[in-house]
Amino acid sequence: MTDDLRFVDETDASRYALYRGDALVSVIDYRDDGRSVAMTRAFTIPTYRGNGYAGVLTERAVAQLEERGDREVIPVCWYVAEWFAAHPERAGILQERRSA
Repeated sequence: MTDDLRFVDETDASRYALYRGDALVSVIDYRDDGRSVAMTRAFTIPTYRGNGYAGVLTERAVAQLEERGDREVIPVCWYVAEWFAAHPERAGILQERRSA
């Protein structure tokens, strides 16, 4: 399933995108302030839902950010937050909550 998938950080559109061949299948919109990346929305094109593409995309986006090592993640989107809850071993990249 993942052999024909292509991950792209489309910085001009502030989104991570996952393509299957030439077809866009899933995106994560984000805001990058230079210190953190707020993942604000995960979306899979309806005809591609149910195939695990959002999970693959989240995994690849987090892996890229971990490799870069210069940003923390703020999981604004419920899907991304649930992905981190299911993958506690990846929580090291999460931004610590600050008290008001």
